[in-house]
Amino acid sequence: MKIIALYGGQSAEHEISILTAYSMLQAFYYNYYQVQLVYITREGQLLKGPLLTEAPKLEEDLHLTVDNAETISFCDLVEEDTLVFPMLHGPNGEDGKIQGMLETLNMPYVGAGVLASACAMDKIMTKLVLQQIGIPQLPFVAVTKNDWRKDQEEVFRHCEGSLVYPMFVKPANLGSSVGISKAENQEELKASIDLALQYDHRVVVEQGIEAREIEIAVLGNEEVRTTLAGEIVKTVDFYDYDAKYINNDVTLQIPADIPEEIHEQARAYAEKAYLALDGSGLSRCDFFLTNNHDLFLNELNTMPGFTPFSMYPLLWQEMGLKYGDLIEELIQLGLMRHQAKQRLSITHQ
Repeated sequence: MKIIALYGGQSAEHEISILTAYSMLQAFYYNYYQVQLVYITREGQLLKGPLLTEAPKLEEDLHLTVDNAETISFCDLVEEDTLVFPMLHGPNGEDGKIQGMLETLNMPYVGAGVLASACAMDKIMTKLVLQQIGIPQLPFVAVTKNDWRKDQEEVFRHCEGSLVYPMFVKPANLGSSVGISKAENQEELKASIDLALQYDHRVVVEQGIEAREIEIAVLGNEEVRTTLAGEIVKTVDFYDYDAKYINNDVTLQIPADIPEEIHEQARAYAEKAYLALDGSGLSRCDFFLTNNHDLFLNELNTMPGFTPFSMYPLLWQEMGLKYGDLIEELIQLGLMRHQAKQRLSITHQ
């Protein structure tokens, strides 16, 4: 069987996708699979690289160019006995666009489908869905670029009337803490909204709180499994892009040192949210936990960081599922979901 490793992509998380892909490619069971490299450039061009029968030796081997790879279209991905493994983070990869293309091509693929990908990528839609099913959310204000252009003073009144400083400002459709900043006053709020609007035309202004950050890993299709919580132990004020990927200012504690009932509550919320968004394959659910043990679900990440040192695989390792076996299970979940859809399609004909 052939696995297409689809990585790179047109987002600010392009380099993170390459890190994820390189890590995963070290752990595939090459005695069962051949792995076809397909790199999406920052401009959206598809480059078909070598067909791997063993793990690549260097991360640089994944940086394909028109000089060492074949230019192809999405239609060229279609082959018998082939599954696509999207190793993409952020817009144009994790937001339902690629998933919609693969659905149109009727190709099996790993991870969330169109609905879950689109909703979970959009922080505003995620919050609205989770509110509907009774999962606690931090207070927030949604701001569009049109709102901001039309009347900044009205935006300030809305934010300051609903929230108190500090506030966190986030692009609605980005991950890996890209474009996120903290505002302690109106001047900083203006700068933060300006920054976030460089990445998206919709942003979330969210209430800042003193809280621990805990995360739950979710795995499955209709039958869902969850892990115990892990905690991000911070040495910086908040977990921004530099802290995550450049300065290594964050320590992971697995499992988190929290009461058993908090573990169980977080796991229950994670499963409920995952099913409400029609999740499949995998997700990481991120929570805030206050000193009073109040839980707030911050977001779901349908393609979390996946190096051997990332929270998602480490949580499953704590539960007894090794990195390579986790990747294999994701492949099987993708195949099972595709087969189930094919059976439904036949039934409806």
